[in-house]
Amino acid sequence: IGCRKCHGDQGRGDGPSAPTLKDDAGFPIFAADLHQSWRFRGGGRTEDIYRRLRTGLDGTPMPSFSDLIDQKFLTDEELWRLSQYVRSLSPAREPEVRDVIHAPQLGGTLPAAPDDTTWARVDRYWFPLVGQVIRKPRWFAPTVSGVWVQAVHNGRELALRLCWDDRTLSPDTAWLALERRVLETVASDDSTPAVAGVWPDQVAVQLPRHIPDGMERPYFLMGTGTDPVYQWRWTSEPRRTVAGLARGLEQFDTLGAAPESQAVWDHGEWRVVLTRSLATPDTANELQFVAGRAIPVAFFAWDGSNGEHGSRLAVSTWYFLALDQPTPPRVFVSPVVAMALTLGLGFMVVWRAQRRAGGSRGTGAGVGAET
Repeated sequence: IGCRKCHGDQGRGDGPSAPTLKDDAGFPIFAADLHQSWRFRGGGRTEDIYRRLRTGLDGTPMPSFSDLIDQKFLTDEELWRLSQYVRSLSPAREPEVRDVIHAPQLGGTLPAAPDDTTWARVDRYWFPLVGQVIRKPRWFAPTVSGVWVQAVHNGRELALRLCWDDRTLSPDTAWLALERRVLETVASDDSTPAVAGVWPDQVAVQLPRHIPDGMERPYFLMGTGTDPVYQWRWTSEPRRTVAGLARGLEQFDTLGAAPESQAVWDHGEWRVVLTRSLATPDTANELQFVAGRAIPVAFFAWDGSNGEHGSRLAVSTWYFLALDQPTPPRVFVSPVVAMALTLGLGFMVVWRAQRRAGGSRGTGAGVGAET
């Protein structure tokens, strides 16, 4: 029935007609990302999706499929099955935002490839992103709504896996016309007009230069000139990662060493793995990861085909990364030893009490006989 033309093969809104969509008022509009049901208009339950398939969405290119049922092209049962399939593409519940990313310790080599099977056994953490509206030029219409993060370490290196939905493999000239229409539509009071261009996709991981002792952290929006932050920045074109110090939105000083990275774009989803040693020679500028400590971390994303570059981006607040430590054997052995000692002392006390009581009864019996 043509769902893939707008929503794409995997339902992330990257279909061949997606760059041409507009609403009834002529404004640009994006096909829904079917992997994020909590953002659906009208609700994300199966019955909500069925109702939208039946009625369509007024003012949008989303049509009603009731006429296909009337024409016997579809049955009502098949439309329910389609609704259930669409619902199955999203998590069972809206992702819960958790403050701490736990990175378990693994033995051996860390998974460096985005599709390594090891990642299927590692917990995922969802972090929402919003438009940067604090500093000019602001951005009110980001398309990256959040990022999934996973982390593991082996005592020597740390690997971070970041996944986010992005309809376009930027830079992509096929979306340039839609980008122009988006930039013309988004209201702004900024003095710098937005200009359409062929921009790459980007993601950044932000960390402090040093692990803070308390809750003090650098300014979340890429630090300041006097208190910079340490960042890893990955870009899709050229496909590479750089490390550096951000001193606010306007200044980024590249450092010599950068994490290793591998990336895959697959039907509207980026999957990127960044790997770096826990310790580096540059202790003044590069964070030294320590297991068992809460390390502040934040994330940023740019969708190039949405006109995002520079300060026009999606941002998060500070969260925390914790490198888990393996549980030492004494944690398991000590309770067993303590229990054994307690039982042993208990038996000894009972035995001595019983022996004493037995001796008293024997003495009493002897005195009675002599009398």
